[in-house]
Amino acid sequence: MKNWNNWGEVMARSLFLLVALVNQVLALFNLSPLDFVFSEEELAGALSLLLTAAASVWAWWKNNSFTKAAKKADQVLQDEKRKGVV
Repeated sequence: MKNWNNWGEVMARSLFLLVALVNQVLALFNLSPLDFVFSEEELAGALSLLLTAAASVWAWWKNNSFTKAAKKADQVLQDEKRKGVV
């Protein structure tokens, strides 16, 4: 029986690798498939936006405890993990 739990991750990594390989082959022959679609400035701006958005989502997703109660809960969790309860 096949394990489909990480199928999306496998496909994303495979697609990313394929794009990187195609890009390397095109770069080897001094070809750029994006020249007719985007200018270099537009591509740099889009990449900057993508990195900023990814960093924002990652920072938002992480458990950031601001209140006193949340900090106490984090401490209790760490204590429980050290004891091997959790």
